[in-house]
Amino acid sequence: MSHQVHIIGGGLAGSEAAWQLAEKGVKVRLSEMRGVEATPAHHTDSLAELVCSNSFRSDDAENNAVGLLHAEMRQLGSIIMACADQHKVPAGSALAVDRDGFAAAVTDKVANHSNVELVRERVDALPADTMTPVIIATGPLTAAKLAESIGGATGSDALAFFDAIAPIVHKDTIDMDICWFQSRWNKGEGKDYINCPMDKDQYIAFVQGLIDGEKTEFREWERDTPYFEGCMPIEVMAERGIETLRHGPMKPVGLDDPRTSRWPYAVVQLRQDNALGTLWNMVGFQTKLKYAEQVRLFRTIPGLENAEFARLGGLHRNTFINSPQLLDETLRLKSRPHVRFAGQITGCEGYVESAAVGLLAGRFTAAELSGSTLPLPPVETAFGALLGHITGGAEADSYQPMNVNFGLFPPIAGKTKKADRKQMYTSRAREAFAAWREAI
Repeated sequence: MSHQVHIIGGGLAGSEAAWQLAEKGVKVRLSEMRGVEATPAHHTDSLAELVCSNSFRSDDAENNAVGLLHAEMRQLGSIIMACADQHKVPAGSALAVDRDGFAAAVTDKVANHSNVELVRERVDALPADTMTPVIIATGPLTAAKLAESIGGATGSDALAFFDAIAPIVHKDTIDMDICWFQSRWNKGEGKDYINCPMDKDQYIAFVQGLIDGEKTEFREWERDTPYFEGCMPIEVMAERGIETLRHGPMKPVGLDDPRTSRWPYAVVQLRQDNALGTLWNMVGFQTKLKYAEQVRLFRTIPGLENAEFARLGGLHRNTFINSPQLLDETLRLKSRPHVRFAGQITGCEGYVESAAVGLLAGRFTAAELSGSTLPLPPVETAFGALLGHITGGAEADSYQPMNVNFGLFPPIAGKTKKADRKQMYTSRAREAFAAWREAI
């Protein structure tokens, strides 16, 4: 099948871009390296594999920016959101998915679309053909040779940070005589998390164990690479102070231990990771501890003394470009306008954000091929706020990965009550999005 667009990378962004183009009748060649060569973090060759958490975060479109982005993506026919909704698992007010079912669904739909040719191949350089549009969606684990080619085209070195992966526990090895089901403040279904309580002595000993535990050694090229704050390894948080974890992933507020009817001193939460409910991931416990050290230390957590792990934590390098400096407002590389970038390699952070940028890249490209121009999404929308940040809203000199949040949106005019502000953002966004959608 001859193609009109070449997409490199079959993650969330590449899959979404391919789907959007294919649905517009555009022939797509989707090149995915996995199946030919593995990455340090992926475990399968499925498209859109989730390598970190299984959560798409809040699904609250009234009070949360990422929930608003969920809603906007659904209205634009997002394949990622459709498959996420199809394979969701209980997670309170969040949208979490059975990661294997989700990836299998995306793979099936994209690979079997009549306008998509999925090719398992490693691409080592930006395609020389400047007449065919290209979308680079290789994500945080872009292969070294392609990264070098991108560096040559951009005239600058790629930036990088580390993502750390949280462990997954087999549910039947969790002691439910000690642990209990409850969502904080009983939100959502009220029983979407398993909670492991700690008293003060247990907590202090655990924090010290994190600090003292043997860590993975950095490779030469990984040294001096900063962490992204949203995916901070738990032992790095522990080093920031004894109380840091109690105000972060181990916060006990809103969780009543049924054995005492009180909040514990600290708590470890686990969230359902698959549809069967047999696997649960340790929330916020991304780590770079060595495997044996993880098993030893995590089995000191009350209720996890006999825990068996389906996957232990890990660490991988994450690469992204300086998008505000390099990309135009439609995600095209200024020095090579036939090339667009999408997903985490642009410096957006998060599954949903990556897919959203892929969706926009696909839509922008489809419009160009049809001889038309897709109007930019209004900055008052989640799409517009995220795109604006990536393509110029952020300071190029200090550009860092960012999740969608209300801080990226234009401020609400006039004085407003803090309690009302979020709904004012989302109400304004819905109006702006409706008008934009009608125009496109």
